[in-house]
Amino acid sequence: MELDAKVCLCFHVSKRKLLNYARLYRPKVASQLSECGGAGTGCGWCIPFLKQIHEQAVRGGATQLEQLTPEEYEQQRAAYVRAGKGKPPPGAAPLPAES
Repeated sequence: MELDAKVCLCFHVSKRKLLNYARLYRPKVASQLSECGGAGTGCGWCIPFLKQIHEQAVRGGATQLEQLTPEEYEQQRAAYVRAGKGKPPPGAAPLPAES
């Protein structure tokens, strides 16, 4: 995923914003990334990716985000939501059509 792709689709928080937040504020735990635009407090889909971003900020390395296109990421989130594992808040990015 590119830097300007959205990681938190509920609150439209980009990968760039999260990486910059982690660099500037150096959160002690991954859950503190929620202070960056509410990331991770909607449907919950992005929480594992927020943990990876935090880990990357602390120890370096790559995340699964580098392996996904924004379309693949959105489709996987849609499957997560349709499986009843999370409910996006009003104003969240709409789910793509089922393929």
